[in-house]
Amino acid sequence: MRPDKKKVIDEQWDDERIRSFLEKPPLGEGENPDYSAVLYAYRSMRAEDFGRFIDMFVTAGRDPHARGVAGETVLETIADHRRADAFREILSAAAGRA
Repeated sequence: MRPDKKKVIDEQWDDERIRSFLEKPPLGEGENPDYSAVLYAYRSMRAEDFGRFIDMFVTAGRDPHARGVAGETVLETIADHRRADAFREILSAAAGRA
């Protein structure tokens, strides 16, 4: 982290900031935009905010189970991440809504 940048912990995100992740460009050329948006959100948000994002994402008609260029969903990508239990629960619950 840059020395002039203050570390922010548990920052509260408003709906506008969370919704902005719906517009993130794909992670790379040929990458599925839905996979990219969910992965961006996972990497950037607390579980509570991620849950709100997934609600907005599904409401917008997007696919939280889209596959990336490697053929995995974000749920599969984070399967072995130690601190991703809450995120996996949110994505699993979204299966019935998408």
